Parts: sequence; structure tokens; C-alpha cells
Amino acid sequence: MNPDRSSWTPPPRDPAQPEEPAQVRRILRLFRPYRGRLLIVGVLVAASSLVAVASPFLLREILDTAIPQRRTGLLSLLALGMILTAVVTSVFGVLQTLISTTVGQRVMHDLRTAVYTQLQRMPLAFFTKTRTGEVQSRIANDIGGMQATVTSTATSLVSNLTAVLASVVAMLALDWRLTVVSLLLLPVFVWISRRVGRERKRITTRRQKQMASMAATVTESLSVSGILLGRTMGRSDSLTKAFSDESERLVDLEVRSNMAGRWRMSTIGIVMAAMPAVIYWAAGLTMQSGGAAVSLGTLVAFVTLQQGLFRPAVSLLSTGVQMQTSLALFQRIFEYLDLPVDITEVDKPVRLEKIRGEVRFDGVDFAYDEKNGDTLSGIDVTVPAGTSLAVVGPTGSGKSTLSYLVPRLYDVTGGRVTLDGIDVRDLDFDTLARAVGVVSQETYLFHSSVAENLRFAKPDATDAELRAAAEAAQIHDHIASLPDGYDTLVGERGYRFSGGEKQRLAIARTILRDPPVLILDEATSALDTRTEHAVQQAIDALSAGRTTITIAHRLSTIRDADQIVVLDHGRTAERGSHQELLEKDGRYAGLVRRDTELAPAAS
Repeated sequence: MNPDRSSWTPPPRDPAQPEEPAQVRRILRLFRPYRGRLLIVGVLVAASSLVAVASPFLLREILDTAIPQRRTGLLSLLALGMILTAVVTSVFGVLQTLISTTVGQRVMHDLRTAVYTQLQRMPLAFFTKTRTGEVQSRIANDIGGMQATVTSTATSLVSNLTAVLASVVAMLALDWRLTVVSLLLLPVFVWISRRVGRERKRITTRRQKQMASMAATVTESLSVSGILLGRTMGRSDSLTKAFSDESERLVDLEVRSNMAGRWRMSTIGIVMAAMPAVIYWAAGLTMQSGGAAVSLGTLVAFVTLQQGLFRPAVSLLSTGVQMQTSLALFQRIFEYLDLPVDITEVDKPVRLEKIRGEVRFDGVDFAYDEKNGDTLSGIDVTVPAGTSLAVVGPTGSGKSTLSYLVPRLYDVTGGRVTLDGIDVRDLDFDTLARAVGVVSQETYLFHSSVAENLRFAKPDATDAELRAAAEAAQIHDHIASLPDGYDTLVGERGYRFSGGEKQRLAIARTILRDPPVLILDEATSALDTRTEHAVQQAIDALSAGRTTITIAHRLSTIRDADQIVVLDHGRTAERGSHQELLEKDGRYAGLVRRDTELAPAAS
């Protein structure tokens, strides 16, 4: 298979952004399952804001009535009221933070799970075209970067908006003229914050792409394979320099992100800090020009309310900036959630409880993309249950591609592939997973124990079943000789084991799965002759009684196949048994002669 010819291409790097209102509505839908809790938060926020507004009025009564008239009892009640206001506001604040943070973390959990689920459904072509670090960055950095937004933004919006409205109403009740003076500059502040938000959104998009690029560099260069390649090629210094350059670009973007609009937002802070002086000045001018006098208590209460207005107003503006920044992160997440899933179940899939294992390729055509033409064309092959098929041919002839159509790693573009007479596209995924096992040339092992790697195929397997599978794969004796036995960590991608040992572990894992259809995709091609012999014995034990499709590189491993198909440029060139094809003296016979000539050199 040539992955570079895949039809899937990653999303464009600078996609046209959707309309922001539509994107905001989509973000709000993420909170829909938690609207009950958010309603409680809203009630707490509203109650807290209303209680907080009462404090300036109590202060006015203290300054204008209780102290001048020396009413000690009233003074005590008013002071106690101010203390109770602070206590109630704090308690409500803690409760709303607890609930909103819980909701935010649940939303992040839902996003992470949705992205991971979506990626699990993507075709192989997606992963051959996308760097692993890029995928990891979307889940870790992008969703992680939204934490502050999803955990506090909803509460901040409701809290600050309620506080602003309550403060404006209270200020109007105290003195409408001073209120007009206080609100004159708010439209300018809103305009400034929106400009800052758009600027930070642009920088954030670039920053997250740079973080993804750096994560991809780390993932590739610091894997076991990357370290081995870098050191054996003498490229450790150049890799370090490349990483340093990536990090340097990230430093620049981080600084720009944090400083974007900082002077403009600081100007807003300076103006708001100066507003009390403006209020005192305006009140003095009003009284000197013969206007209605403003009492000291009213003036102090008004300034207190004004500060209570500006704090949430500035917070609202900052929240708007933060939301603009977060839109860039949400957009990157939505790009993944919106990726088309090509391979899906039909509305009413067929589930097979008992699988015989007959596989048939019926007029199969397949193309990775239209520009490069068909990779497979007009393939008609029937593999009766319990028999073996070997597929041979030169590199690029479509051998692996043909085998990947059975478990629906790709879907045919013409014709059909059937299992026990049923189109595999009509079967449910569970049936296909139970029916087809794949042992490929490149064995993947998790960084966990031998037992955990084997149980990946059958989570409820007993120790006795693990041993039986390992014995059948001729790997038990080696595992038992290790100090930790089946609890031995295999290392990153199984690097603590040799190639042949990893292959036998993969075979043991497949034996545990016990699939009626087995696909061997050049499972021994990378092994030396002695190791190949040991692995081949394990494969023979695995293949017994199963429908087996073998993609062969070394023809010595498929002489006993019930039928052999020779592919050439995606078409069936020859078909028959080993002996029949030798007698034809055609392409297969030529491949055998080449194999025989190369055998002494390989040994």
C-alpha cells in the first residue's frame, strides 16, 4: 500500500472562518446538557449582585443619617447589614464557582471525548497524512487552552452583566446626572476591547499552530525510533537546533499574544481609576453653579457604586477579549469534529453470531483518488471458509490494499467484498472486529506489560489463556525466562523485544482474539531466516482451521496455499496453486526464480 496516494487530505491551514454568531451558538450548545446547573448559577449570581448593590445604600444612610444624628442603634444595624452583605456575597461566590467549574470541566471532558471518538472513526488515510504531534496538540493544548473560558466565562458573563445592570439602576436612583457622566466613555471602551479581541484571536490561531508543530517535532524526534535515527545519523545537534527554532517562534507569539492591546486596555484602567475624581469635580461644579446639592453620603455611595460598575464592566470587556481568543481554539477543535467519516455502519447493520469465514472479492475496484486511477481493478476471488489464499506481486501492485478491504479499513469504490455472502459494508463493526484478525509486518505494542498487551485482544482472558496463546505462538518460554515474566514492560513500541519476539507476541494476541478470518500482511518479510522459521511455525499454528489471506514477500512461506493470486498493477495476472503456476512458467514462476536467487544472499 502506498499511503501517499490516500484520498484524505488534512484540513486547510487557514480555513475560512465561519460566521461568529453561528460559532458562538455552537459553543453554547455544548453547555445545553448542564442548563439546570447553569440556572442555579444564574440565580446565585443574580442574588449575589443584588445583595452587593445594597451595601452602598447602607453606607449612605450611615454617613447621612446614623452618624450625623448620633443614632447608635441604627448605626449598629447598618454596619451589621454591611457585614452580612459581604458574608452572603462571599458564600454565593464560592457556591457559584464550584458549580460553574464543575460544569466547565464536564464540557471539556465532553469535548476531549468527542474529539477522541471522532479520531477513532477516521480512516487510515487521515493518520498517514497527519503528524501524531498535531493530533495530540488538538486534544491537549487546544482543549486545555479553553479551560479558563469554559470553566469561568459563563459565570463571569452572568455575574458581571447582572452587577453592571444592578449598579446602573442603583446609580440612577442616587443621581441621574452623575450616572450620565459615568457612562459617557463606556461605548469607547467596548470598541477598544473588541479590536483587542480580534487581534488576540489572530495571534492565538498562529500560536496554537506553532504549539502543534513543536509537539509534532517532540513526538517524532524523542520517540525511540527518532532517537535511534538521530544518533546514528549524527543529527542530534541539528534536531536540537530545529527544536530551538520552533521554541523561539513560540516565544515571540506568546509575547505578542500577551501584549496584544495591553496599552489600550491599560488606558481603560487609567480612565476608570480617574473617574472618582471626575465625579467629585462634577458634583462640586454642579453645586457651585446653583444646582441641587449632593449629600456627602450620596456622593460616597455613588462613587462606591461607580467602582462596583467599572470592575464588572472591565471584567466584561476582558471576558469579551478572552472569548474572541477562545474562538480560535474552538475553531481548531471544530475542524476535527467536522471531519467527514467515510466508513460508517448502515442504518440497520447485520450482526453474525456464527461466522464461517468465506471471503469473496466480487468485481472489486478501488482507488485512493481519482487523479492516480485505480489501485485495484476487477478483482474476482473467492476464498472458501477454512482455506488459504496467498497474494503476491511486485511492490505497488495493490496486495496490502486488497487485504485492507476485508476488515473495512478502506471501502471499495466498485464491486463488493463479502463475508459469508454478506457485503462487509452491511455488517456491524463488532462482527467485523470478531471476524477478521490482522498480523502485519510492523507490530505495535503498547508501553505496558506483556500481559496487558495480550489482553488488549481479550480483556477478560485468564492467565491460563495467556499462557496457552503464548505457547501456540512459541513465545511462552522466552516470556517465562524474563525476571518479571508476563509482568515485564515491553518498552516504547516494544523495543525491549526483538523483531521476531514482537511478531510472536502479536500472533499470541491474535490467537487470543480467535478470529475465523486471518490476514497476514508480510508478517515475516523483515525477519532473518532463522527468526522467520520460528515465526512461521507460530503462524502455521495460528492459521490452522481459519480462512487465511497472506500477503507474501518471501514466496517460500506460501507454497502450501490452497490458491495463489498474482497481482500486477492492480489486476489479476495469474491464479492457481503453487505447482499449477510453476507449470505455466509465467509471472509467478519468474518471482520464484528471483526468490531462489536471492535466498543465498539473504542467508
